[in-house]
Amino acid sequence: MWSILMAERTHDWFRQAEADLRLARTARDAGHYEWSAFACQQGAEKAIKALYQHLHKDAWGHVLIALLGALPEQAKPDADLMDRARVLDRHYIPTRYPNGFERGAPLDFYSQKDANEAIANAEAILAFCRNQIG
Repeated sequence: MWSILMAERTHDWFRQAEADLRLARTARDAGHYEWSAFACQQGAEKAIKALYQHLHKDAWGHVLIALLGALPEQAKPDADLMDRARVLDRHYIPTRYPNGFERGAPLDFYSQKDANEAIANAEAILAFCRNQIG
């Protein structure tokens, strides 16, 4: 019987999550608040997928609350982290596409406060995943 083993990529996924968070800070500091929020969503998603790799589980999709909710019981986050993920999930589409709003471009709808909140939420998710991974 042939067995195909998935390559262990936890470190790669988590390093990219950290890079996305650095990009989020750079984008915020440059006034690109919509891109900062999107990079936070992406960083959180990659950190969660790093945790799935660590647990030797498959993770598909981009919805953070679904990914976190499907973790094994011993790795599930608390309600506060789920709320942070819910906020970040809102940044997946409208940060990038003008048709995410009735009119205007994404850059019209995001502020430094939004970027700061997204960064704080992503930092919390990365910290949770880092702690789980060890």
